[in-house]
Amino acid sequence: MALILAATPLGNPGDASTRLKLAIESATIIAAEDSRRFHRLCTDIDVTFTAKVLSFFEGNEEERSRELLNELSSGATVLVVSDAGMPTISDPGFRLMRDAIQQGIEVSVIPGPSAVTMAVALSGLPTDRFTFEGFLPRATGARLATYEKLRHEERTMVFFEAPHRLGDSLGDAVTVFGSDRRGAICREMTKRYEETIRGTLSELSSWADTTEVLGEITLVVQGASTDSAAMTADEMVARVREFEAAGMDRKAAIASVAQEFGIAKRLVYAAVVDANKMST
Repeated sequence: MALILAATPLGNPGDASTRLKLAIESATIIAAEDSRRFHRLCTDIDVTFTAKVLSFFEGNEEERSRELLNELSSGATVLVVSDAGMPTISDPGFRLMRDAIQQGIEVSVIPGPSAVTMAVALSGLPTDRFTFEGFLPRATGARLATYEKLRHEERTMVFFEAPHRLGDSLGDAVTVFGSDRRGAICREMTKRYEETIRGTLSELSSWADTTEVLGEITLVVQGASTDSAAMTADEMVARVREFEAAGMDRKAAIASVAQEFGIAKRLVYAAVVDANKMST
């Protein structure tokens, strides 16, 4: 009885590990995000299996997890694989892993290819600290809100994005992060048409708007400078004082600045209080 999560190649079958091949051969049940792609992978890496293959994707994850937990409790060895990379990382598997651990079932992970770490390495941006933000929201408003929350994030940021939304997404990134922030578009990693486009967000946005973007996309964005939050606090205070000088009372000035910056009034109020403390 064991649950195994295994990373699969992003594209190049040569990246399949020996441990992955052995796990495929020895599992009694294989939960695959796309059974057809899994069969193709086995053909590409020349491995055979006797396991029962079950589909395991976002639409049936909850129901299938219960089924797999029952199989595990009956002594099965269950191998979980996604279409590419590590299961649970923007792919099914988290609920199953969590519940298996809670039930005391033996679990293990077979490491391997990762779009996140590969993109960070390819980007040429700082790698000492980075954050993975998963797939960006589809709607413009929600995407802008996500970027806004990350405006002062100092770590390198990694996102997944659909190719047909890349241009709009980069346009929103320019709006929030500024045109000079650097980034990288990593496309079709380890595959035949792999390419990495590096530059400012403005340059990347122009590239996406003038190019037919195809394939799997991982977007990497440089983190904010370490003093960006402090600079914004100074800007907020200066703006409040401008409103006050124009005859507006402080409460109204703070509310106006909060609306202008798109942030909570309490943050503007705190910046003003801090500034007053420093000046006394």
